[in-house]
Amino acid sequence: MTRTAPAPVDLPDINVWLALADGTHQHHGQARLYWEEGAAASLAYCRVTMLGFLRLITHPKAMAGRPFSPPEAWRAYRQFRTLPEITFLPEPLDVDATFQSLSDSADFPQPLWTDAYLAALAVACGCRLVSFDRDFRRFAGLDLLLLGTGDRSPSGRR
Repeated sequence: MTRTAPAPVDLPDINVWLALADGTHQHHGQARLYWEEGAAASLAYCRVTMLGFLRLITHPKAMAGRPFSPPEAWRAYRQFRTLPEITFLPEPLDVDATFQSLSDSADFPQPLWTDAYLAALAVACGCRLVSFDRDFRRFAGLDLLLLGTGDRSPSGRR
C-alpha cells in the first residue's frame, strides 16, 4: 500500500512498536492499520523507544505472560531496523530546551518524564509522534497521531 502522511517522519511510541511486533497484542490490529495506511514514509526509533521496546517485550507482565527472550527481542528490533522505511533519530542539540519547556512546572506529573522527552524529541526533529497514550495531548506544539481514538491533535490530524 502507498503511505501518505503530511509529516516526513513518524516517531512511534514504545506501545506502537510493541503492538506491531506482537500479533496477540490487544492493539495489534490498530497498529497494523496505521502501518499499512496511515504511517509516514519513514518511521523512526530513538534511543528511548529502542530501549523501552527491548525492556518491555522481554517483560512477562507487559507481554501477558509471553515475553520474548533477549535474543528474540533483539531479532524483533533488528527486523524493524533493517526495513528501508525505518530509521534512527539522532538527538538534536536543542532538544533539552524543548524538553525543559514541556516539563518545567511545579505540577508536572512524575510518570510523564519519558513522554515529555519523546514529545520534545518529536518537536525538535519535526516528527509526528504516534501513540495509543492520550497523555501526549498535554504537550503544546506536538504533532500527534493518537491511535485507537477519535481524537485529533492540535495540528488537525487524527
